[in-house]
Amino acid sequence: MDRSALAEFLRSRRETLQPEDVGIPEGPRRRAPGLRREDVAQLAAMSTDYYTRLEQQRGPQPSVQILASLARALRLSLDERDYLYRTAGHHVPDRGTSSEHVAPALLRVLDRLSDTPSLIISDLGVTLVQNSMATALFGPATSATGAARAEVVRWFLEPDTERRRYPTDAHDHHGRALVSGLRVVYGEQGAASPAGEIVRLLTERSPEFVALWERQEVARRFQDHKTVLHPQVGAIELDCQALFTEDRSQALLTLTAAPHSEAESQLSLLAVLGAPDYSVSPTT
Repeated sequence: MDRSALAEFLRSRRETLQPEDVGIPEGPRRRAPGLRREDVAQLAAMSTDYYTRLEQQRGPQPSVQILASLARALRLSLDERDYLYRTAGHHVPDRGTSSEHVAPALLRVLDRLSDTPSLIISDLGVTLVQNSMATALFGPATSATGAARAEVVRWFLEPDTERRRYPTDAHDHHGRALVSGLRVVYGEQGAASPAGEIVRLLTERSPEFVALWERQEVARRFQDHKTVLHPQVGAIELDCQALFTEDRSQALLTLTAAPHSEAESQLSLLAVLGAPDYSVSPTT
């Protein structure tokens, strides 16, 4: 670990970014250019004291999880991310299949969508980052661990929780969309990939998945009309649109309501309600 190089790099990248670059209101005039240390700490979900010690060459070696959070908070490119890992004394993550380094271009768009439920997902349906409106709509999806981080795994192995978000008559359509999207990634990456691991897991544990997998449907289906059942505000009619990275490994999903509709009012209410509890039955 090169503490000096790590500290200098973190400080340099922090000072290069402006609050509006990461979706932070500019507020009162700042004494120094760039982000404050507390801004970076908040974006990376760590304490200001811990981040400060890294910049002052006093902190312990950061874990790969901490580095991934810092790379996201500082909007690093892949080359910059690799440099961050090397200076911190870690192996550089594989750039191959299903990278979870969030594309900076998508993050810049997400930062400007404060009033619209928006999230960035991987090609396997793993939520990499979501704004507060998406959390208010779906709950904190990024809290899942292991294979359950992929929506398709939760859909088939945790149906009592995952399917509460959608009307019963939409379950078949949503399940088919998830499976057909998984087959796209499986075809691109092969049986030895994370997609292959998910297919094996679901084949062993879900006859419903097996039946859909055998249909051989292949399609990415993100542009859609969705009804989301929210525990506090009930059924919300939304349109979903996707913006992909060039290699289609990640997508920014936005969910919008028709102007002057009931759904538009419901989204305004979500902005003050915060994260829902999907362990209770949705309001009908």
